[in-house]
Amino acid sequence: MIRVIPSLSILNGRTAKLSHGDFKNARLFEKSPLDLAKFFEDNGAEWLQITDLDGAASDRVSNDGVLQVIAAHTHLKVSFSGGMRNSDDVSNVLKNGAKTVTLATLAYEKPDLFLDLLITYGRNRFVLGADVEDGTIVTRGWQGKTKKDVWEHIQYFYDRGVQFAKVTDVNRDGVLEGPNFDLYREAVERFPNMEIVASGGVRSVADIEQLNDIGVWGVIVARALYEDKLDVRDLQPFFGQAAR
Repeated sequence: MIRVIPSLSILNGRTAKLSHGDFKNARLFEKSPLDLAKFFEDNGAEWLQITDLDGAASDRVSNDGVLQVIAAHTHLKVSFSGGMRNSDDVSNVLKNGAKTVTLATLAYEKPDLFLDLLITYGRNRFVLGADVEDGTIVTRGWQGKTKKDVWEHIQYFYDRGVQFAKVTDVNRDGVLEGPNFDLYREAVERFPNMEIVASGGVRSVADIEQLNDIGVWGVIVARALYEDKLDVRDLQPFFGQAAR
């Protein structure tokens, strides 16, 4: 069964959500990151995705304090992303309590370093971040445009034994229009031995069930939870599958 992983995006220490990766029109939420993390944990979540939006758009981790607080005050297994550009950044994030890290910009700009990190820490602690806009990879908080084809990008790491990939359709993220099912269907077909995590557009349990039918390993859920489009109680059967 698919695993549902709630997500917190952090901007200036506050919970935020972007639409189409647009920082200028970020929506800020009243509940603190810690309160939301505890809410998810109290309702059965075992994993939590934390995205450092400030870090993703810059060259440094900016919201590691939020990671430290959540790691100290919950038992959630945290996957952290955003702002890690070198091995020291990754080491510090792991020391600050992350169970795994998701690397997108670093993987694109420094693929050899990404693979070295897998050898150093173990491949089960790393997720390849593949942020997609109109079929090509985007980086640096979705502000950096490239001409790299998403399938070519993932294939490179698939051929080298990378186990997990989080594929985000930037055009669907934060707008509650439904996931790009065709994208994830093709990802599962192309990379049968890779665990694919879908991100972007989830608005209902029906969306999650369709992704499950496709064969996606996990799915990130954010705005639909913040805005009560999804009842967290309906996700409890999926939360229970997230532990490895």
